[in-house]
Amino acid sequence: MISVAANLAGMHPQTLRIYEQKGLITPARTPKNTRLYSEDDIKRLRYIQRLTTDLGMNLAGVEKVLELEGQIDGLHTRIAALRREMEAVTQRLHAEVEAVHRSYKRELVLLPRNEIAVTRKKNSQG
Repeated sequence: MISVAANLAGMHPQTLRIYEQKGLITPARTPKNTRLYSEDDIKRLRYIQRLTTDLGMNLAGVEKVLELEGQIDGLHTRIAALRREMEAVTQRLHAEVEAVHRSYKRELVLLPRNEIAVTRKKNSQG
């Protein structure tokens, strides 16, 4: 509930309503429309409070910071997905290379004893 969340975050309930209006926090709602704050919501409220109080940011700055952090999180997720994709492609390529190596014909051809198997270069002087 909003009063408990405000107490845990160390701020006034009206501040939470303002943050919700600005879209900085989106608590879950009960069927009767009561706000329900999760632990993540409380952490976010404390973070917003640090940004505004300790760093002196206004709410527009806080909104931009949260937006950029969301983009960074998205990029980290994308990088992880690309790494997994790259690893899968690398494994497939290694498997294909191994298949090619296994397909090489490595047959021994027996030569008669009196034939020389090594050819020699002709001397350019004669």
